[in-house]
Amino acid sequence: MRITVHSEVCIGAGQCVIAADRVFDQGEEDGLVRLLTDRPDSRDTARVRDAVDRCPSGAIEFTSD
Repeated sequence: MRITVHSEVCIGAGQCVIAADRVFDQGEEDGLVRLLTDRPDSRDTARVRDAVDRCPSGAIEFTSD
C-alpha cells in the first residue's frame, strides 16, 4: 500500500488522524494533513481506507502494491 496526500486540497477536518493516527498527523500551524509514512504496515490497511472514506475533501489516496 502506498499513500499520497494532497495538502492543497485538505481542509483540516482531522478525520484522517482520528481514523489512522499512526499514519496521519496535522500541522500545528495550518491544521493540514501530514503523512507520517507513505508505506504503512499492512495492519493499518483498514484504518487507512477508513481515513480515505472519512476525508471530506478527497485529499488522501492510496494504491495497493
